[in-house]
Amino acid sequence: MGHIKGQDIGPTIFFFGGIHGNEKAGVIAIEKVFEQLESMTEALSGTAIGIQGNTSALLQNKRFLDADLNRLWTQKNIDSIKSKQESKLGIEEKELLGIHDLITSLLNTQSPPFYFIDLHTTSSKTLPFVTINDALINRNFAKLFPVPIILGIEEFLEGPLLSYMNEKGYVSLGFESGQHEAMSAVDNAIAFIWLTLANTGVLTKNNVPSLERHFEQLKNAAKDDNAFYEVEQRFALSEKDKFKMYPGFESFQKVRKGTVLGVNNDVKVKMSKTSQLFMPLYQKQGAEAFFLIREIPKWILKISEVLRKIKGDNLLVALPGVKWNGTGKGSLRVNLKIARFYAKSVFHLLGYRNRTIDSTHIIIQNRERNARNNMYSKEPWF
Repeated sequence: MGHIKGQDIGPTIFFFGGIHGNEKAGVIAIEKVFEQLESMTEALSGTAIGIQGNTSALLQNKRFLDADLNRLWTQKNIDSIKSKQESKLGIEEKELLGIHDLITSLLNTQSPPFYFIDLHTTSSKTLPFVTINDALINRNFAKLFPVPIILGIEEFLEGPLLSYMNEKGYVSLGFESGQHEAMSAVDNAIAFIWLTLANTGVLTKNNVPSLERHFEQLKNAAKDDNAFYEVEQRFALSEKDKFKMYPGFESFQKVRKGTVLGVNNDVKVKMSKTSQLFMPLYQKQGAEAFFLIREIPKWILKISEVLRKIKGDNLLVALPGVKWNGTGKGSLRVNLKIARFYAKSVFHLLGYRNRTIDSTHIIIQNRERNARNNMYSKEPWF
């Protein structure tokens, strides 16, 4: 969608819009901001790159056509797709290969540090929010934006684009700007792009048009909520399920236990406990009816930060049934018979998420061990 390079060397930001084809706000926002950036190259220190995601689905205003493009980004899937004959590739598989080749090429030719920003919208009303894989570099960068920050969603999803980039060690943020068709979703995405350009130093804050207004816009849209939340539950749907969410529910809404949320296969779906609802489904396509989230106390976040900096996860292998998975120290192999005695939150404190489960063990990945901290160590927010 655009490749705007400043006169001075600096960071490279990848902005993605339309990874889901019914989420056009990010595409529109990139177009509008890049139109202005074209005349500002003398003020840029670095590069801004705009990438349109699922072009085929965007043309039909559908989330996806053959497969969800934001669930294909695992190394196993990518290797499998690359091995296929072109005539046997699905639409989203072709889209993935194009984006993957483009990113690979640009990583080899553009200057670091690299930032990946994926712009989305939701089918329900929502506060604007950021989703991140829980590495400290992501936390610290995300805190620059006046919106809620959601941790742990990647533990319930397989194959998001940003999880793939985060596994490579790069700062990667998803920004959900609002409801699909709302004009405010476009405005929020525009504000987020300008703030990203300022927070990375690609533009100095003095050179960002109406910087304070963009900050206040997001702050007001988020109702002054900039807390960290953790995803604690997912109501998954299969392709055969027929789910309908009852009207009136919103993300971040507090809902009491027993409240009927909707109907799945003619059976009423009720809240299992009093909690905050997250991303209730109001569209035909989707693998999740809703999530539940809870706010994370600040003191837990602080303890987590300290433990990670001193590599406290080295102590975990002293526990019965826990050992390093392979020769590297990026993942742990945990015996399921013993794992039930360990609180899941202990692993979260130390940066372990995105578990792969087999019949006898869990393999839990550490985002912190993969983070390219040296690449970002000179950034002002680091």
